[in-house]
Amino acid sequence: MPVYLDHAATTPMRPEAIAAYAEAMGVVGNPSSIHSQGQQAKRMLEEARETVAATLGCDPIEVVFTSGGTEAINLAIKGLYWQRNTDGRRPRILAPGGEHHATVDTIDWLTSAEGANADWLPLDGEGRIRIDAVTDALAAHADDTALLTFLAVNNEVGTIQPVSSLAALAVDAGVPVHVDAVAAYGHLPIDFASLGVAALSVSAHKIGGPVGIGALVLARTANVVPLVHGGGQQRQVRSGTQDVAAAVSFAVAARAAADELAGESARLTVLRDRLIRGVLTAVPEARLSGPSPDGPSWDGPPSDSTGRVASNVHVTFPGAQGDSLLFLLDLAGVSVSTGSACQAGIPEPSHVLLAMGRTEDDARSALRFTLGRTTTDADVDALLSALPGAYAQAARAGLATRAPRLA
Repeated sequence: MPVYLDHAATTPMRPEAIAAYAEAMGVVGNPSSIHSQGQQAKRMLEEARETVAATLGCDPIEVVFTSGGTEAINLAIKGLYWQRNTDGRRPRILAPGGEHHATVDTIDWLTSAEGANADWLPLDGEGRIRIDAVTDALAAHADDTALLTFLAVNNEVGTIQPVSSLAALAVDAGVPVHVDAVAAYGHLPIDFASLGVAALSVSAHKIGGPVGIGALVLARTANVVPLVHGGGQQRQVRSGTQDVAAAVSFAVAARAAADELAGESARLTVLRDRLIRGVLTAVPEARLSGPSPDGPSWDGPPSDSTGRVASNVHVTFPGAQGDSLLFLLDLAGVSVSTGSACQAGIPEPSHVLLAMGRTEDDARSALRFTLGRTTTDADVDALLSALPGAYAQAARAGLATRAPRLA
């Protein structure tokens, strides 16, 4: 049986979410229709919205269903930028280095196509956003800043960010905030109302729901320019016929994840720490990325703690290409991911590790192991058994370079 340790990429759908999806797909009716079947579909949709809202600490009307986290992030960043920069007075976007590519690529597009001015803020050596840098940027540029955007949990190295402090700084400066909570949802409690931010993004397939639906939580007081125009559904923020079945399935997964959160966090923390110790013992050369599990831990609503999320183990393996390790472990029946993005078959160094001040060799030698509700001790054992041999073989092959070797 293959071992799956890539839950941060996507986690298996919950059986109850699959069942709810299948049942809801048998219900006919457009939720925008006035007849009784349409209103039945609308009731199902709005009950799902209420459930998702309850797990995020927001009002149901603030939940805007999207096609996933990427669309939610695009809608938040582009929508806030366009709304705040209509007269060209606020072209600046503040964002830390090491963000998810949904954020990085969106800001890069706004820079090249719309003339935005991106300020990439530094991370510390554990992947934490530097509060002093945010403070300085807001002090210098609050008047011409459209928004601040940042991850609640770094999706690559698992660092929990000081969400409340960052949000408070920006709100006090009059700058709206978007929080990418895709990697936090289902692992940490989220209370949107207490944060005071303008927008927050999540995705269903990270918590055992279906691929193809996520949500942007948009505060009642916030305005965005929509990406999609049409029938004016969802506060005219995201037009289009809404996917009732996906929303119902999302809600079932969200409720289950919320109910299990405390117990699963404790269970995964034990597995995570065992995995970290095992990896560093099996491969003494390896180096953990992000906060040590022995450091401060997260113990409340997203705030100022400096721990790592319970599901994440991110390690660099000196002298070995991360992609080589991935393929060798895959051959051994263990699925993991790298810390690099591969484009056209060319291995790229992890932009997160580079933003943390690590070397390019480190950034090319990373693996991310992420745990979920189906992860067991046997899965950890299987990885630890396969890892030393895979590392020895990958180390013999060495690191790839971008420049081809000439004969």
